[in-house]
Amino acid sequence: MSSREEIRKRLKADGIQFILVQFVDIHGAAKTKMMPVECYDEAIDLGAGFAGGAVWGSGQGPHSHDMLARIDPASYTTVSWLTATARFAADLYVDDELHPFCPRAHLRSMLEEARQQGYRLNVGMEPEHFLVTVGPDGKLQIWNPDRVDGLAKPCYDFRSMAPAVGYLQELTTCLNALGWGVYQADHEDGNGQYEINFKYADALTTADRITYFRMTAAQLAKKHGAIATFMAKPFSRQSGSGMHVHFHVADAETGKNLFSAEHDRRGLGLSEFAYYFLGGLIEHAGALTAVGSPTVNCYKRLQLGAGLQSTRSGFTWTPAFASYGDNNRTQMIRVAGPGHCEDRTVSAACNPYLSLAAMLGAGLDGVRRRLDPGEPNLGNLYEWSLADIEQKGIKILPQTLADALAELRGDEVVRAALGPLVEPFLELKSREWESYHKEVSAWEIENYLTML
Repeated sequence: MSSREEIRKRLKADGIQFILVQFVDIHGAAKTKMMPVECYDEAIDLGAGFAGGAVWGSGQGPHSHDMLARIDPASYTTVSWLTATARFAADLYVDDELHPFCPRAHLRSMLEEARQQGYRLNVGMEPEHFLVTVGPDGKLQIWNPDRVDGLAKPCYDFRSMAPAVGYLQELTTCLNALGWGVYQADHEDGNGQYEINFKYADALTTADRITYFRMTAAQLAKKHGAIATFMAKPFSRQSGSGMHVHFHVADAETGKNLFSAEHDRRGLGLSEFAYYFLGGLIEHAGALTAVGSPTVNCYKRLQLGAGLQSTRSGFTWTPAFASYGDNNRTQMIRVAGPGHCEDRTVSAACNPYLSLAAMLGAGLDGVRRRLDPGEPNLGNLYEWSLADIEQKGIKILPQTLADALAELRGDEVVRAALGPLVEPFLELKSREWESYHKEVSAWEIENYLTML
C-alpha cells in the first residue's frame, strides 16, 4: 500500500498538474472527473461529486444525494497520453457511507472477507480487442491500413501484425513504465484482433488495470487512425474477444499458491482445494456466464459447435460447456500448468469487478461444500456430440443472454456474491434483451422480405 504522503511526493516528482478521479458504472465503463493536483487531499477525504442518476446501475435517481468518488492513493497511475496527468481509481460514497452500488467497493469488500478466511485471489486477465474503423456507409470495418490483414488464419502472423506494431509497442511501453510487466503482444485469431499480456496481481489491482488498459488502448488507437473495441463479437465470421481469467488462490499471509500440489492423482498439479474451487465454478457456471458475458452480443461468441463455417480460421476458441481439463483450449477451465487455471468463458465486454466478485463467491462456495468437479475432460470437446456431452453429464453454457439471466435469478450463491448490485444488473440486462428481441435486424429483412 502507498500512503497519502508517499503519493504526494510522487505527484510532485512526476510533475503532475491534473488528476483523473475514475470509477466504473455497472457495465464496467470508466467514468471520470478531472481535478487540479492541488485538490489531491480533497479527492481523498471528500471526493469528486457525481449525479448518480446519470450513471447506469447506480441505484440513484435525479432526486438522490451526490455520489462522491474518493480516490485510492494506491491506484496512482501516470497517464502517458495526457500531459502532466495521473489517474486514480475511486470508490463511491453517499452521505459519508460507502455506496453499495459501487462495483469496485463491492469487490474490495468481497476480497476482504476472503482475506479474513485466509485467502487472496490472484488474477491475470487477457484483454483481447479489435482495431476497427467506421466506413462511409456507417458500417464497422477491420482496421487494415496496408490491406495485408486478410488471411483466414492470421494468428501470430507478422505481416498481418506489422501495421499495428507501432500501436502495440506504444501500448507496451506505456504499461511497462507503470511496472505492469508486459511480457508479450500478438495478432490474435481474428483479422484486426490483438492482445497484450501482463503479469498477474491481486484481483482488485488487476480489475483496476483492465479499466485503465481500456482507457489507454482507446486513446492510443485513435492516434493510429483506429477505434479499439472490446465488443465481444464485432464481426460474424471472426473469432470473438475474450477476457480470459488466469487465476489461483494464495494464502493471505504467506502468499503460497493454494492451488499447487506436487502429488495429484489426476496429473494436473492441482491441490484438493483447487479442485473444490473449480467444482464451485462449474456448479455455478450458468449464473457466472451472465456476469462474465453481460451483453446480447457476447452470446454470438459462446456458441455450440466449431465447424469450419463458424469463423474464417476454423475455430471459435471459446468453450460451450461447463467443463475443465488439461492444457486444452476447448474447455471452460483450462489447467495451464500446476497451480494455474484459466477461465475461458469471460468476455472482453465484462465488468472486471463484478466478474471477479462472482468468480470468488462461486469458487469459495465449492470449497465450503467440497464440490468435486469430477475427472478432467481430455481431447477436443469441439468434436463431441450432444449425446457425448449428455452421457458425461456436462452442462451446456447459456446460449443467450436471456438464458444466462434465468440462471442468475435462480442462483443464490452468485446473487449473494453480487450483493446489492444483482437487482439493478438483472433489471438493466433484462431490458437490453427485450429491446434487442424487439428489433428487426438486417438479416431478417434480407432472408424473409421476399420469402413470404
